Amino acid sequence: MNQTPRQRLRMLWGSDLYRCLQGASGWRAGLRAYRMVPGFRFLFWLRLAAVTRGAGGLWKLAHVAARFMHKHYRFKFGISIPYDTEIGPGFYIGHFGGIVVSRDARIGRNCNISQGVTIGQVNRGERKGVPVLGDNIHIGAGAVLLGAIKVGNGCAIGANAVLTRDLDDNSVAVGIPAKVISTKGSEGYVEYCDYPNA
Repeated sequence: MNQTPRQRLRMLWGSDLYRCLQGASGWRAGLRAYRMVPGFRFLFWLRLAAVTRGAGGLWKLAHVAARFMHKHYRFKFGISIPYDTEIGPGFYIGHFGGIVVSRDARIGRNCNISQGVTIGQVNRGERKGVPVLGDNIHIGAGAVLLGAIKVGNGCAIGANAVLTRDLDDNSVAVGIPAKVISTKGSEGYVEYCDYPNA
């Protein structure tokens, strides 16, 4: 189903807000989150820049402004996620600072990302490429995901883990290099995914 930029923005902003404020919605909640939550403020401009890319009319002006603000908050908060990275609805940045995501990475719905996380590219060898993440994934502080790996739905990656291999659905991986220690997945970490209109 094709959505207008307005419809797409409403869905993305709404899903991000719902997860950020644990089930809250509406413009008052949005203003509160924008003022109080750096991760949501960054995402506000990232989503606007992404959705308005290539759009005509007044959306072109919105795109220019959004790119400027996205760049500003990218440096202010230390969140290096290009606006044209493919990110599904319900993205949640728990704490800002030191977050680096490759432009070509793909992130599914309802991903939690913590401070110090790197989702990066490998330029040679059998894992040359970038990670592809499924839905409902939790990534702990300081974790590093590298190369052409596939992370299944419902996975949890522990703090400071270094992941360079594929993960099956509902895996819990920890350590350097990361190893699967359970199949309990991200349940309890990734919550408030029942947002409407997504």
